[in-house]
Amino acid sequence: MMRCIAVDDEPLALDLLEDNISKVPFLTLVKRCKNAFEAHEVLMKETVDLIFLDVQMPGMDGFGVVRSIVDAKLPLPRIIFVTAHDKFALRAFEVHAFDYLLKPVGEERFRAALRRARQQHEQATDAFASRLHTMLAQLHRERSFPERLLIHEDSRAFFVPVREISWIEAERNYLLLHCGKKTHTLRSTLDALQETLDPKAFVRINRGTLVRLDAIRELLPWFHGEYKMVLHDNTELRWSRRYISQRPELLKQG
Repeated sequence: MMRCIAVDDEPLALDLLEDNISKVPFLTLVKRCKNAFEAHEVLMKETVDLIFLDVQMPGMDGFGVVRSIVDAKLPLPRIIFVTAHDKFALRAFEVHAFDYLLKPVGEERFRAALRRARQQHEQATDAFASRLHTMLAQLHRERSFPERLLIHEDSRAFFVPVREISWIEAERNYLLLHCGKKTHTLRSTLDALQETLDPKAFVRINRGTLVRLDAIRELLPWFHGEYKMVLHDNTELRWSRRYISQRPELLKQG
């Protein structure tokens, strides 16, 4: 018998996991957890052999749960990661041979991942822990996005939080960071800055513009397959067809 927990911030996703788990005779669901903090509390008190772990959760994500297990020096359960679509995570899972389930979780894929987890559990090898540590290190490097940018203006230097930036405009060798009613100037190129920013938070919409996704109010179909992008401050920008093709998933959300 394997004792497991299911961790996901989406109630419907948790329901689906619980339904799949209930159909497996050798699985016992110890707890369904709606966030990473609940999972951490359970893991500190209970013996768990397997975790179905959502990757993207507010506050502490799935990898934060894994790090909390490592930091507490607890035995590592087998882990099956669950994700909607995270390009960093999916690549890491495949490179390091970790099982993952794409949402919505299908029963056949669920059972295939579970069979492998059961085999690994019975083998009780240290290779799992080693692969997990290596994967976390890789993800940390790839996910280390800055939370603030250093700005030099006149004779002073100060930090601008990335979360305050609505959009970024290229102007020759400089960038204009639009932050509400304030605009700051940064000496850089748009290509270079884009490489450092979280792609889950910012989207390149044309050759000279980056936009924070949270700043977008609406998208309006425009000419020739393009879109007009309207921000919460009523700024109107053009999302060109070339750049739409680089992030087509954004038009499918919501």
